[in-house]
Amino acid sequence: MARHDSQAPALEVRGLMQAFPRGFWLREERVLHGVELTLAPGEFLGLVGPNGSGKSTFLRVLAGVDRPRAGSVRVHGEELASRAARARIGFLPDDSPYPPELGARATLELCGAFQRLPRAQRRERAEHWLERVGLAHAAQLELAKFSRGMLRRLGLAAALLHEPDLILLDEPTAGLDAQGFEVFRQVLDQARARGATLIVSSHLLTDLQQRCDRLAVMLDGRIAALGAPLELLGELGAQARVDLVLEGASEAQLSALQTHASSLGLTVRGVEFSQPNLLELYRQLRARERA
Repeated sequence: MARHDSQAPALEVRGLMQAFPRGFWLREERVLHGVELTLAPGEFLGLVGPNGSGKSTFLRVLAGVDRPRAGSVRVHGEELASRAARARIGFLPDDSPYPPELGARATLELCGAFQRLPRAQRRERAEHWLERVGLAHAAQLELAKFSRGMLRRLGLAAALLHEPDLILLDEPTAGLDAQGFEVFRQVLDQARARGATLIVSSHLLTDLQQRCDRLAVMLDGRIAALGAPLELLGELGAQARVDLVLEGASEAQLSALQTHASSLGLTVRGVEFSQPNLLELYRQLRARERA
């Protein structure tokens, strides 16, 4: 799709609030607290936060699945309530909303019908995406017999079937095997190449740190921190450990290499950054807010 109004942000969120009735007296509990966010066309935002921080609620509101109690959402300049805005959104929820008695091909064709794709086009795209996410062999299989990883692949195909401009993915890697991870990465790269804007929620920072343009940390229904991943982690003191992968080093040399690697004549085969501790990141953010 990639029909971008150069004057409008891909996503503009202002004062977004959401609340749900809880408990015996059905008193409202606020889940989102005036969230503000602006994304440029083609930007990739990583969304992280502990369980209950509001990530899934936020994405459901952005997708138009739930109506917010207050605030506004605009997609490429269009109000979210408009048909034009919703047609530009692809959404993968954290669960599988599809009827379990349907087959994979029928599910994708149904999603295409909801997106008002012509019959021939939705059949063609269903076949394409089944092949793309590695489910062509299970096209007729009932979803009730799908594994969790297979359902995530199908959900990814459904979210991208109509080539949306704004892609919202809630825990897309949950249950994926190594092959599924590779499919996920390739699909994201292709979506970015055509100019789509992405928001991806994940508990695995390594899924996002090296790929997203900015990282948003949600705590208690608010975006507590927002910025480029390495800059944000550096500002908060969340230091990444650097591992040197070496060849030909003895045990004695390994201890000396901490400061004298180059003088020992060894070859460094690669430098890998381990995943920073998200729990420590959340703790530091909470401490900063209380200070």
